[in-house]
Amino acid sequence: MADKGPWRVGVVGYGRLGQSLVSRLLAQGPELGLELVFVWNRDPGRMAGSVPPSLQLQKLAALGERHPDLVVEVAHPKIIHESGAQILRHANLLVGSPSALSDQTTERQLLEASQHWNHAVFVARGALWGTEDIMRLDAAGGLRSLRVTMATHPDGFRLEGPLAAAHGTGSRTVLYEGPVRGLCPFAPRNSNTMAAAALAAPSLGFDGVTGVLVADLSLLPAPLQAGDPSLLRSLLPPETRSSYWPLTTTIPPLPCPTSPGSPF
Repeated sequence: MADKGPWRVGVVGYGRLGQSLVSRLLAQGPELGLELVFVWNRDPGRMAGSVPPSLQLQKLAALGERHPDLVVEVAHPKIIHESGAQILRHANLLVGSPSALSDQTTERQLLEASQHWNHAVFVARGALWGTEDIMRLDAAGGLRSLRVTMATHPDGFRLEGPLAAAHGTGSRTVLYEGPVRGLCPFAPRNSNTMAAAALAAPSLGFDGVTGVLVADLSLLPAPLQAGDPSLLRSLLPPETRSSYWPLTTTIPPLPCPTSPGSPF
């Protein structure tokens, strides 16, 4: 990296996480050998006044013109489904929405594009503490089962399909319990930690790791109890934001699900 200058980084997505990442890249990137070269958001207006116009990318398909070394996706699994393979044509890809990889077609497309264009795919650990321990235990053949439970207030979920109509029957309700692969399509924003666990444990994978989604009324943050519940949807735990920074030290590549011995 020192021979070719700073690593050129593009950010796809400008929600709370994207804003935090862009802010840090602008402030601290140069000292870490990182240069922000573009920011893309589905709604360009959201970048107005906070992202320098020269860094605003209007069309994601034009990202190759910015010559990035690494593209960081922090938007939505749909971006990985629709554009992940195309991004890999131009740069390495850090997937911030690993629930996208529960789709076997998407997983295959990324693997093929990675191999064809010689660009790596990285997966952010997000709020999954102990990722390295899971990987080591799995690699040693000692992991027999893995269960990841996510509990939050019902208004903190963004659920789709049959789960969107699920209603709690008390103060604490289990909305889903089963393979992570079955959960990801219906809770794409609320299953990323579980998806990261499935990728960290390829011997179990999306079909072997159990995900549990719990609606718990007691978990509403006190400052919001009398406010607008929709505000919960924009909250992001600090431990999740910090796990994306600095890029060079806290984002480990996870093993390829279809070839545990090689990087994905």
